[in-house]
Amino acid sequence: MHLSLLAAPFICFVAAMITDIAYARTYDIIWKNFSDWLLAGGMILGAVAAIVGLTDLARPRVRANPLIWPYAIAYAVSMIFALFDNLVHSRDAYGAMPEGMVLSVLTVLALATTAVIGVLLIRRNLRVAQ
Repeated sequence: MHLSLLAAPFICFVAAMITDIAYARTYDIIWKNFSDWLLAGGMILGAVAAIVGLTDLARPRVRANPLIWPYAIAYAVSMIFALFDNLVHSRDAYGAMPEGMVLSVLTVLALATTAVIGVLLIRRNLRVAQ
């Protein structure tokens, strides 16, 4: 269940990275405002996914998978990057770059890594179930 919810914050963070790049190229403040809202939405959706992930951890079969802890750590690192990205974006538009864009890229890369580990988790669970 958690992996299906991971797509929503991932889309928000990728869109925030794209709007950061647009702001860096044009210096039009509306792009920075879009990034702010996308990051806030991504954090809210990420928190919902984290709550669902924690409830998944209550099941012994999920905890028995050796990939669950690298997955959980990668997800936590992603959300920490996103939190710092939100804090950087809360500054003035001109003060948010280039750190904001770097943190947006790091957030997307960390979430992509989390998604890859998640796919491996699913494949492993399917093999065990067969």
